Amino acid sequence: MAVPSATSAAVVPVPEPATLVSANPADETPHARDGEARAFAQVGNTVFVGGSFTQIRQTVSTPWITQRYLFAYNRTTGTISTTFLPVLDGAVNSLIAGPGGTLIVGGVFKNVNGVARRNLVALDPSTGMIIDSWVGRSDGGTVRDMVLHDNWLYVAGAFNWLNGTAHAGLGRLNATTGAIDPTFNINTSVGRHDTSMYAWTIDVSPDGSTLVVGGNFMFVNDLPRNQIALIDLTGTPSVIDWSSERFVAPCAAPTTFVHYVQDVRFGADGSWFVVGTNGGSGWPAAYCDVLVRFETAARGSGQNATWANFTGNDTITSVEVADNVIYLGGHFRWLNNPNASDSAGNGAIDRLGIGAVNPATGMPVNWNPRRSGGSALPSGATSWGSTVPVLWRGPDGLYFGHNSDGMGNEYHGRLGMFPVSGGRTITPRNPPTAASGHLYLNVGSGSVAKVPFDGSTLGTATTVSQANYTGAGATWRVDDRIYWSRLVSGSRTGSRIDISMFNGTTIGAPWEASGYNDWFNPAQLTGAFFLDGRLYYTRTGQNNLYYRFFEIDGNYLGATEFTVPTTGVTWSTVRGMAWVNGKIVFGATNGSLRSVPFDPTLAPAAAVTGAEATVIATATTELTWSTPSMFFSVQ
Repeated sequence: MAVPSATSAAVVPVPEPATLVSANPADETPHARDGEARAFAQVGNTVFVGGSFTQIRQTVSTPWITQRYLFAYNRTTGTISTTFLPVLDGAVNSLIAGPGGTLIVGGVFKNVNGVARRNLVALDPSTGMIIDSWVGRSDGGTVRDMVLHDNWLYVAGAFNWLNGTAHAGLGRLNATTGAIDPTFNINTSVGRHDTSMYAWTIDVSPDGSTLVVGGNFMFVNDLPRNQIALIDLTGTPSVIDWSSERFVAPCAAPTTFVHYVQDVRFGADGSWFVVGTNGGSGWPAAYCDVLVRFETAARGSGQNATWANFTGNDTITSVEVADNVIYLGGHFRWLNNPNASDSAGNGAIDRLGIGAVNPATGMPVNWNPRRSGGSALPSGATSWGSTVPVLWRGPDGLYFGHNSDGMGNEYHGRLGMFPVSGGRTITPRNPPTAASGHLYLNVGSGSVAKVPFDGSTLGTATTVSQANYTGAGATWRVDDRIYWSRLVSGSRTGSRIDISMFNGTTIGAPWEASGYNDWFNPAQLTGAFFLDGRLYYTRTGQNNLYYRFFEIDGNYLGATEFTVPTTGVTWSTVRGMAWVNGKIVFGATNGSLRSVPFDPTLAPAAAVTGAEATVIATATTELTWSTPSMFFSVQ
């Protein structure tokens, strides 16, 4: 994992409640073979599938039917339609459920049902017949992507004309009629590495104010915009003052990965968008093989991502955002893997071809169906492929199209769907938000001092027995549990992080937190606290406050360490920390206890200013605040 330089680090997204789809694909979806599924749409109770496939079948035991590039099936039963049988002579790249119950199709075809229709056509979703009154057309290039907002149909691709009007890479049509909008005059130009220009992927913010476009171009309306640009759609469309130089440098093989922006998608409120890329090696100078988040409101050149999730040189080909979850697909094998190339480095989390991450941090959540058919694949099926061209959140689930045949250890030839039914809710966890409660401090083997604390002064300490909390190091409270480090002889790092439930009275029996104890050494921590998806800590011999992303849903620790900008605090002497009502409460090697205001959104200015620190207590013969094992709880 990596985040931007200080110029844009002030955005500190807060995790929000999220809903995951089921990790078990629906059983009733039909199958395709050859090529790949690239697009989905739904009209009424009918699902439409487009792509480069040539044959389809109902189940693993039924015969293949020749139906090229586009077919439909009943959403409830999975039954393939026998009335929707359009004939196209080229692949379908994009589908839109249009106004008035139409199906708008974009791709790389010249004829539909024997009639000339270059790359764009509107069909009757019941019969597959052409709607003659719809006049949208492109020239001989290709339509790669489409987005509908209100009655505007935004079109992206490798074309220079739409409806006989010069438009390079981008255009906007009246979705009802197909007529060109002459006020949308946004054009991409100059392909990278002396290749032909094209726009590859687009999305429009939910409020319709902003379009993001990615593809093989270096300019938009003659302004330098390498691979990616934002367009203001309020009033007359215009190019926004926003660019990122992280898409300028080539990745591993520029002749193969001419452009590496593969897919883009806005978040639900439009305040941010994500980009998925391919490209091989080249990061971190360039955003190659990475999922990155940007803030829509940012302006100017030199934009860096809010966070970046590197795969370790494996491709991301599709992204989707739904219910406060980012889904991504491709031929990656790991996420959270910036420390290795083509192998699992420290921090790598197994995610075979499909995954889900927290939009606030980019960290994977505990959802891992895996793009694999296991032993369920029939003879002739493809176990693994290079791409997942599309992830699409329909009304009932997350639809996927790929160029292989396995998902969730089941056979799903070229397409399938993860249903909403059977999914689950992720509720963000945090430390207590109360201004007063108790500070807990390990004072001996199995003994803890419980000290009343009102945010500024301490009450009388009482010592309580906690037999399960023995040999504790740095400790942090999260919701109904504590995480704590301890020495473990014979383990790979010599220490590990355990978890114990804590009800305010008893610290429960510990269990080992998974996912990072084979590479992260928590014995080095001299104090720690958790807040909003980040684990903040100090460590032995270092005069800094650090953080890593930390995902509670799955207990995944970020693979990259970052330094918090601070001033005036000697972090090397800190022993024990807790977050209490906007302040860091921390002990020190001299046994004193202090508090200091903490605001991570102030970065790149200091998030902590030592001049604002307050002494709460000094060491006494009865109690010294000089141990890493301190935490705060209301009870």
